[in-house]
Amino acid sequence: MRILAVDTATKSCSVAITEEKTVVKELTADNGQTHSRHLLKMIHAVMQSTGLAMSRLDGFAVTRGPGSFTGLRIGISSIKGLALAVNKPVMGISSLEALAQQSGLESGRICAIIDARRGEVYAAFYQAAPAGVFPESDEVVLPPHNLLMDISHPCLFVGSGAKIYRDVITEKLGNHARFARPARHIIRASTVALLALKRFENGEVGKITELVPQYIRKSDAELNFEKKH
Repeated sequence: MRILAVDTATKSCSVAITEEKTVVKELTADNGQTHSRHLLKMIHAVMQSTGLAMSRLDGFAVTRGPGSFTGLRIGISSIKGLALAVNKPVMGISSLEALAQQSGLESGRICAIIDARRGEVYAAFYQAAPAGVFPESDEVVLPPHNLLMDISHPCLFVGSGAKIYRDVITEKLGNHARFARPARHIIRASTVALLALKRFENGEVGKITELVPQYIRKSDAELNFEKKH
């Protein structure tokens, strides 16, 4: 199964084509530019380098959140448009799950953590085992200090929040705090594609109409509106 996958959940942007479990081509940019400036160019470059037409793809995948509101909208709308044009299924993948999957931990507890700004993080806990990586909690948004309150055993942190709040995590958890390699803090589209492949193989349909961003937190516009009214 050939899958075109995209991640625009954070400051980085990644595009990949996979065939079964093999990464055919992948491009990742971490320059902080608005995704609308280069996402479609990256998709075109990946397709051109592989010589594939969109019609020869079997499905699409994209991070559904949590993450940047603007980034998620750009990625999801772009992929939904492409999937609709060639009538192929599209699968939304949690950005936190993708981070946990690529953390590199083979056994133990993982905390995938993305900077949510305003002194908060998006986070979820996972358990790594020989059979795979499995969710251990719901996805939440909260201050990093609150996230760390109930951790009493070694835990591997991965994601942009792990980079930004590394000192806070280390000060609170001491030897229990472990961190993924720097390169693993950036979501890779190939990881998104492989997670989508599992879902397609398990019989999930991937309907375009059901794919919407999972923000978790209300937007600034919504919060400002509530304050005024």
